[in-house]
Amino acid sequence: MMESVVTYFSTLEQRPLERMALLVGGLLFFWIIEGAIPLFQLQYRRTKFSHALVNFGFTVIHLIIHTALAVLIVLLSDWCRNADFGLVYWTHAGVWGAIIIGVLALDFSSWLVHWSMHQQPYLWRYHLIHHSDNKVDVTTGLRHHPGDSLLRGIFFLLLIFVSGAPMYSVMIYQTLVVITTAFTHANIRLNARLDKALSYVLISPNMHKVHHHWKQPYTDSNYGAVFSIWDRVLGTYKELDPSKIRYGLDRYYDNEKDEDFLRLMKDPFVKKDRNRAANDH
Repeated sequence: MMESVVTYFSTLEQRPLERMALLVGGLLFFWIIEGAIPLFQLQYRRTKFSHALVNFGFTVIHLIIHTALAVLIVLLSDWCRNADFGLVYWTHAGVWGAIIIGVLALDFSSWLVHWSMHQQPYLWRYHLIHHSDNKVDVTTGLRHHPGDSLLRGIFFLLLIFVSGAPMYSVMIYQTLVVITTAFTHANIRLNARLDKALSYVLISPNMHKVHHHWKQPYTDSNYGAVFSIWDRVLGTYKELDPSKIRYGLDRYYDNEKDEDFLRLMKDPFVKKDRNRAANDH
């Protein structure tokens, strides 16, 4: 059984259509679910589909960048294996240990890059494009400016280097993060107790929606991608009743322009007075 799992995920990188099917399937599944049990009755500027097209534009660019980075990921993971470099090899972890170490290390990379983008004003310029979405739904999950996507890839490579994560561990994590990103951004209403119970281990929908609240300190909280352990241990966990959540930004970007694709693409490179305010972010 375990051998079959390792074999499947070791070669998943070589099957891009299958990976794309997982991504698209997850989006469609939660798109349907959020239509059936919505958390909020979102009033889109035009239609839900036009909102999705803007976010899909960023999604396509994000996937192109990470497809290019995949070559480096494979080379680095193979180098770690051949050189016996990284926590997996230093601890003689075995298959289960490699999966646990690799998945946790890569999830920490997601937390760390996310936290860094909120703390460093220049990096925040790129990441605020994600937060500028005033109608958070399943399509928001991959709404990342190319600068944001590239930085995520760099941190991902750094934690592969530290952990020595083999490719099957890398692909297990990437599969998990694709599913959980769709789940946590989807406009779905879960039973409050179930959502709370999930949040002790995983990032739950309500937990992540707090991160999309338009004002600090809530914007600067709940950075996790898959597991909630990092926010709970490192002091960045916050709660807010969903009824009090309002999406968007209270500064940095005009909320009325959250679906202006070209402006969103150019925004990090436009130096304006409001960007000086980012030094306080």
